[in-house]
Amino acid sequence: MKIVLLFMFWLSFLYGDFIKNGDVVINNHSNLEWQDDSVGDKMMWREAIDYCENLTLNSNSDWRLPNINELKSVIDKSRYAPAVVSAFTNMTSDQYWSSTTYEPSKTRAWIVSFIDGKEGAGNKTYSKHARCVRGGQP
Repeated sequence: MKIVLLFMFWLSFLYGDFIKNGDVVINNHSNLEWQDDSVGDKMMWREAIDYCENLTLNSNSDWRLPNINELKSVIDKSRYAPAVVSAFTNMTSDQYWSSTTYEPSKTRAWIVSFIDGKEGAGNKTYSKHARCVRGGQP
């Protein structure tokens, strides 16, 4: 038990609130679990939502596309290409969908660039990457 606690402390020190556990990155602060198993193909917004809702990873099938605030929570602007916390190992430095519709235009949704950490809005028919999450509040 002491060895496990020391290991968890060391990982927490190394990655901050984020710990890599197999194909998942866990945020110990928010209790969100993030997909980190592979880099997927680009897809349109509705396809990204469906992809996450149909994902089974680590025997869990309650994955979803993160909202904009959740997606921004993995950004580390002190890094570049990728501008995400270092616990993630499988990703593309590109734009990722959030589930949040951009209110001024219902045909657009919020996106985050994992290149530089900036956010913006993309047309829902454009192709971007998806990074699924589970836990927390959608």
